[in-house]
Amino acid sequence: MRKLTEEKLQAERERLEKMKEFEYRYEEHIAICGIDEVGRGPLAGPVVAGAVILPRDCELLFLNDSKKLTEKRREALFDEIQEKAIAFSIGMVGADTIDEINILQATYEAMRRAIKGLNTVPQVLLNDAVTIPEVTIPQVPIIKGDAKSVSIAAASVLAKVTRDRMMQEYDKLFPEYGFAKNKGYGTAVHIAALKEIGPCPIHRRSFIKNFTS
Repeated sequence: MRKLTEEKLQAERERLEKMKEFEYRYEEHIAICGIDEVGRGPLAGPVVAGAVILPRDCELLFLNDSKKLTEKRREALFDEIQEKAIAFSIGMVGADTIDEINILQATYEAMRRAIKGLNTVPQVLLNDAVTIPEVTIPQVPIIKGDAKSVSIAAASVLAKVTRDRMMQEYDKLFPEYGFAKNKGYGTAVHIAALKEIGPCPIHRRSFIKNFTS
């Protein structure tokens, strides 16, 4: 991490303090869990959800919505979050199940799996925009929560880095589609490969039918 001047460090801490608004609002709860997902839009690969419970005094400099961070910053925060978190978990649902139950239900299922995988039971969930069905823990849906809550932002980083690494591994198995670069999204290279050679086992058939029919 680059050396920060005292002024820049103070500014960063003030920014992070603003991202703790919801954590402070529910501070009577000991275990506040952030929930977020990545991978709802791609044509291939799983949808992945992260669940993170951070200590009250946890400081993760430069934490933000994972989409706003560089890959290098996400990778560094990925390790730091796991080191500092009280508990964290990843849940995922693959392409076959996405096709079977639809992407929204698959997203909910990935989130439920992430919650179930925690070794500490949350008292309240801070979710990025959604209310998860079949979950009895109190939930707080927050629009654009990954930019407004440190807990949700941490979950978004864990989910995105996990999924990106998976897609890089899939690229070694199916190099024709460019998964290492496009992460399964419908880029021109990806769509051209679909039209030429058809889908591979990790493609979501319900998503690609317009490109393969």
